[in-house]
Amino acid sequence: MDSTAAVEAAWTAWSDDNGLDRAEVLAACHGPDAATTVRRFLPGLSEAEVAEHVMAHLERECADTAGVYPAGGALELVAWMDEQALPWAVVTNAHLRLARTRLGAAGIRPPTIVSFDDVERGKPHPEGYLLGARRLGVEPRRVAGVEDSAPGLEAVRAAGMVAVAVGGVWGADIVCRDLHELRRLLDMARGGVW
Repeated sequence: MDSTAAVEAAWTAWSDDNGLDRAEVLAACHGPDAATTVRRFLPGLSEAEVAEHVMAHLERECADTAGVYPAGGALELVAWMDEQALPWAVVTNAHLRLARTRLGAAGIRPPTIVSFDDVERGKPHPEGYLLGARRLGVEPRRVAGVEDSAPGLEAVRAAGMVAVAVGGVWGADIVCRDLHELRRLLDMARGGVW
């Protein structure tokens, strides 16, 4: 899904509420979990205060699904994977409630979600991807982790999976312009063209 506008609206409001430079926060907020971003910009907070910021931020994000929609090719890719009976999951640094809210707003209902609530350490740590592979019953080396952020790609690589970057993120095993291209590549691989 594409939630860029919603993510940036929420972090812009948080920046304003805390007297922080919007541009600096927006440059850092994509990919890491909310607590990591809060700690980065408000390093003097206690863990209880960080948790308060994260919960308030979660409420703000869950209340606003404007600007959340399926990324180009997402619905077609999901339908194709389901037709092919390919196991798939969403691995996210978002809390489960936010993940379900945003995915639902985009019309995507994954069979498995691994959220920040399920792990000790979020991306770039590989724990979420490894848990996702276990839940799907597949070996990590047989998984393609699809990402659009540097922390996500780092997590995929550390999990021993094929790293697939979508939308201009480089440094992956496979780079696709969009999910339409990814679906075509998967279809070719499934058909034995590779």
